[in-house]
Amino acid sequence: MNGIWYYAIAFIVIWAIAFVLKDQLEKVGVEVSFPVLMWRTTKLRGLVDRIANRAPRFWKWFMNAGIVISAFFMVFMAVLLLQSLTTITEVSSVSLVLPGVEVPGSPFFIPFFSGFIALITVIIVHEFSHGILARVEKVDIKSMGLLLFAILPGAFVEPDEDEVKELDRPARMRIYVAGSMANLSLAVVALIIMTLISSSVIPAVFHEDGVEITRLTDDGNAHDYLKTGMILKSINNYTIGDADDYSSAVRSLTPNKTVSILTDQGSYSFKLKSNPANHSLGYMGIQAKAHYLINDNYSNKFYSPYLWVLLDLPELFMWIFLLNFSIGTFNLLPMKPLDGGALFEDLISYVASDDNVKIASQFMTYLMAITIIVSLVYSFTGGLV
Repeated sequence: MNGIWYYAIAFIVIWAIAFVLKDQLEKVGVEVSFPVLMWRTTKLRGLVDRIANRAPRFWKWFMNAGIVISAFFMVFMAVLLLQSLTTITEVSSVSLVLPGVEVPGSPFFIPFFSGFIALITVIIVHEFSHGILARVEKVDIKSMGLLLFAILPGAFVEPDEDEVKELDRPARMRIYVAGSMANLSLAVVALIIMTLISSSVIPAVFHEDGVEITRLTDDGNAHDYLKTGMILKSINNYTIGDADDYSSAVRSLTPNKTVSILTDQGSYSFKLKSNPANHSLGYMGIQAKAHYLINDNYSNKFYSPYLWVLLDLPELFMWIFLLNFSIGTFNLLPMKPLDGGALFEDLISYVASDDNVKIASQFMTYLMAITIIVSLVYSFTGGLV
């Protein structure tokens, strides 16, 4: 079943319960106002204060560096987004983040479980970091909590906007960049952990034995012949011993040719399509990962069944890295209401009058918004076609 139906079912169930139990939910602090469920709390303020007060000098120093880093990504992402319009006929540069859903035109598929956990980390570290820096700068936090927009989870921290406006520009900018800097920091940590597990832990415990099909896409022909869980043994008589062999075999495929595949469940042949990202390459519509077996010195132990969990960790940390990096940098685009829009205004206010700052901010907001809309529209229409 397409992942979008799980969201639809969850949407109906959650909101049916919310409307039936509205009075009871509001008694425990949950606001029910379609399409938003919002739980406000003051209990987390103490935790935010403790973190902020533990090392205020570090937070200010770190976010001062963050202003420079964020300014770089603000320019880089804006240029990258505008340049992407020249290649939009090949692959969309912007995509919705919906774990478990095959978004039309999206260049990648985010698995539900690991993608959903990764998305939660993006939201939590982003919002809490805004709160921590607000308290470092002695700004009062009016409220904080969790929310559900339709079916999408979120979190929020509401600093006193009047107090934020009274701060000097460096202090304001430290608050603005805190969320994205937290996302980028978590992305680096996740990348390091993923690399250590993939390069050290897994090779010590497992060895590769072919490649396993994890997903069959609708834009290829493989789904008419193969099934998820099959182990690929050869492609066009090219033996698949590990993931590198699989990559080499895939790069040798050409469009409109018949491919012969040997799996652990039999042999299959079908015609190839063109790769959506590179029309000179053949495309099967297969997503696969290395198939592992436990090494002899770790097999037949009482803990052996639990070792298989290790194989899921690299994917989880990969998505934590990718979503924190991509969403964190996207948030730095110079457009309102993103944090990058507020940062852009404060940065150019050093050299421009208030009127010109407002004009420049509106221009960049419209320019970025139009570019994103064009990319998303192409993503859906081109992907559906």
